Amino acid sequence: MPRFYFLLLTFLSLSTVFAQDKPTIYIDIPTQQKPWNHIDWNASPEQFQFAIVTDRTGGHRPGVFPTGIKKLNLLQPEFVMSVGDFIEGYTRDTVRLNQEWKEFNGFISQLEAPFFYVPGNHDITNEVMEEKWEEMFGVSYYHFVYKDVLFLCLNSEDNLRGAGKGTIDDEQYEYIKKVLEENQDVKWTLAFLHQPLWVQDDTKRWDDVEKLLQDRPHNVFAGHYHRYWKSQRNNGKYIALATTGGGSQLRGKAYGEFDHVVWVTMTEEGPILANLFLDGIWDEDVVTEEIVDLVRNSPFPVKIEPVYENDPNAKTSTTQVRATNNSDTKMRVQLKGIANEELFYQFKETDFIVEPNDVTVFDLTIENAHGKALKDLSSMKVEADITYLFENQPNVEFSSTLNFLPFFKYETKEISKVKLDGKLKEWNNSKWITVEHMDGSPFDFDGKEDFEMKFATAYDDTYFYVAVDVKDNDFHTNEEGSYWGQDAIIVGLDARPQRTSAFSAGAGRGRDWLAFLRTFKEENPIYQEDTLPVKVKSALKKTETGAQMEMAIPVEYLNKMHEGPWTSLRLDIGYYDFDADDEGSTTHFWVPAWNESSDIPGSGMIFKK
Repeated sequence: MPRFYFLLLTFLSLSTVFAQDKPTIYIDIPTQQKPWNHIDWNASPEQFQFAIVTDRTGGHRPGVFPTGIKKLNLLQPEFVMSVGDFIEGYTRDTVRLNQEWKEFNGFISQLEAPFFYVPGNHDITNEVMEEKWEEMFGVSYYHFVYKDVLFLCLNSEDNLRGAGKGTIDDEQYEYIKKVLEENQDVKWTLAFLHQPLWVQDDTKRWDDVEKLLQDRPHNVFAGHYHRYWKSQRNNGKYIALATTGGGSQLRGKAYGEFDHVVWVTMTEEGPILANLFLDGIWDEDVVTEEIVDLVRNSPFPVKIEPVYENDPNAKTSTTQVRATNNSDTKMRVQLKGIANEELFYQFKETDFIVEPNDVTVFDLTIENAHGKALKDLSSMKVEADITYLFENQPNVEFSSTLNFLPFFKYETKEISKVKLDGKLKEWNNSKWITVEHMDGSPFDFDGKEDFEMKFATAYDDTYFYVAVDVKDNDFHTNEEGSYWGQDAIIVGLDARPQRTSAFSAGAGRGRDWLAFLRTFKEENPIYQEDTLPVKVKSALKKTETGAQMEMAIPVEYLNKMHEGPWTSLRLDIGYYDFDADDEGSTTHFWVPAWNESSDIPGSGMIFKK
């Protein structure tokens, strides 16, 4: 038996020696009536309480996790479990790894209770990070038994496949099987891992693990997706947790997006869970599958339909506001427009009820007050609050900010021939579009001499083509570095029908739309090329001032996604720019990135001419 595991068992076993019987109370009250309901104490030697923290990283927000640690110290759990993603990771740089682990372990040093580490994909992504984990913690999966409850701490990263591709491999499966055989009589089994393997494909032995668990009382806890939901499956409760400081839009309970820790009281009948928001307390039904289907698995119920103008300076546009209620209960909609100096508009209705399984539609006229070019306008923003009015349960409330702009109608033309070589000779007479949106510190962008980019599109019977011309005065390339930490061209393409692609907001990447990222590496320049939903041809040629790229996407793929001959597609072209003399990077896109809050539904639409 490894020494680490032996010491762990010794510590936990000794703690049970001091268990006491239920306390005795002595009260001297002279009256027959008593100022309490009963004195059947809610305590037993077997009952205990612990906490669970979830994802800190994947775009961590500074200060949140340390706040969670401070609140746990106020609650005084017996110990704290975890489900991984402690550091940002995704690197082979040992100096950076040491710094990130030093920072995180500094937070844990402030925790007064024991803390049990479970690895996430941000903690173990490659062999270097795996060796660092083993150097610090010895093992990546283990177990312990406390007060007749079996705790399984598992490693969903044991094949180093990264986000969305977790596994339990043969060696770990055999370990789990042996542990469960040796602990058949425990009253409950609790499993902790990072990725919710029950919603992923190709997880190697996870299905077999579930079969081992199905005949014993058990719960499974995971993180990774930064959204909370509870599922009843396999004769147990499987719960994916939200965040304790990890990246999140924090849209609230209905979306399962909040910062929390989980407080677990272990009783004879099983665990009782309380989700302690860092600003409140909710039970385990804070988000059920029914709410997930109603809110998160459905499009936001209010849309402002995109409108496309042939005049690039159109002064007046008319669109529709559409509120769709697909539920069996009434839905209240409240709209609040935020003032925009360039676009004038007024809603016909701002507070209304949509009956069950009904749609409310009304026109909305927008005036381009100063006659500016549509591409230069700032989007109008509308706050939409939704309330489902239930009779026998609490109302469900959630909200979103709707971004809207009238768009110029971009069209793509047929081309006779494209030689995919990156030289762009056949594109001389094409209509080029300039990439103008920039995110990042303005002090890290020095204007056109620092970066400039334009693109054009065309098609023939076989392919849809994109040509990109980049000017960059400082290429940053790292053959061993992260694809996201160096200069790269990004192309997003959603070929689904306009009614779907216009409101995609990044949903389903890798399945429903194409995300193509090409760096300037000599070897394997394209990020996860073998996982793209279609084979994309591309060619890149460096120039004296930058680089040129051509890419070709099969029309057969466009037709498949369009559910018939394609007539439009949604496109975005971007660039990550890292310069040696700048503190940070800048990100440039034609239209705001679809998965950002600044996304404007319908932006980037290209129509086949």
